Amino acid sequence: MYVYDSIHPPSADLIQRGAVSEVVMEVEDGGVSKSAAVAACTAMALFYVAILYSPTLILRLPPPTSFKSYMIRRFVCAAVSSLISVVFSALILPIRSWEASFLSGVYGIRLDHMWQAVVYPVTLTSLMYAGSLTLKSILLLASWKEQCNDGEGQLSNCTENVLQRFIGKIFSVASNVSAWRNYFVAPITEELVFRACMIPLLLCGGFKTYSIIFFCPIFFSLAHLNHFFEVFTHQNRSVLKASMVVGLQLAYTVVFGSYASFLFVRTGHLVAPLVAHIFCNFMGLPVLYSPRNGIVSIAFVAGLVGFLWLLSPATNPEFMRVMLLVWYNSVGRSNL
Repeated sequence: MYVYDSIHPPSADLIQRGAVSEVVMEVEDGGVSKSAAVAACTAMALFYVAILYSPTLILRLPPPTSFKSYMIRRFVCAAVSSLISVVFSALILPIRSWEASFLSGVYGIRLDHMWQAVVYPVTLTSLMYAGSLTLKSILLLASWKEQCNDGEGQLSNCTENVLQRFIGKIFSVASNVSAWRNYFVAPITEELVFRACMIPLLLCGGFKTYSIIFFCPIFFSLAHLNHFFEVFTHQNRSVLKASMVVGLQLAYTVVFGSYASFLFVRTGHLVAPLVAHIFCNFMGLPVLYSPRNGIVSIAFVAGLVGFLWLLSPATNPEFMRVMLLVWYNSVGRSNL
């Protein structure tokens, strides 16, 4: 076991070789038990969902008059849930300093190594969407050719039409409340609760990091079980169809949750899983094949191979050595 303290941090060589078996934080009142960590994570997951229904069921507020007001109400509930989870986990974690910089470091909220935390995860994640990006490129090229034909073949008209459509789409997304949910509110609140709050708790509870990578998504999937009741009641689906739809969503959620947990554990930076989350929400499910073009399937397979090949090197702790040392000092136990 390697005991970490502020005077003798684990060397870059130890991190590089994965030789840090445990990094133990100096605490005054002891650590967190495994049962307490699991109970706290379960409570936060259930609370994240339950609070969404509190305005109507508990506060007895009238139903929202529009979809926009309905979503804004949910945005407020998610924000309140995230804030309470941060405070709740902070009270349980054996934090030995309440300085703002130290406390934010516990949750992986920092500004150092920002470009690595953005570029590496986005590049890595995009490989899983090689088929989707190829298909979008083909469709974009076809649209550009169509615009050229409508503009009597003039390159200036083609470019102007494409730019107008692109700018129009940006304004459309910016004014769409669903886009705000998918690209801002959901990624930020979910990563804050299910990665930044839960993983430090599980680490301090004595769980090994690779156990957390596969264990943490279970809590993440709990927060999506309410989709079954929404699909079943609001969309009038049968139990079987609702189960199939939600089952596919949960399977994707578990896979992504493991990947996001892996990014957070390997980098110690909340931005890493956050940008991956936003990118995945923007792209949707990966396109595996296209009946019209076999190159899409080839691109997907090539991207998958590249993703698996670069998964470990692209998240090498050596790239973010200083950042990880700070995170180890803040969090507690880790096992790369």
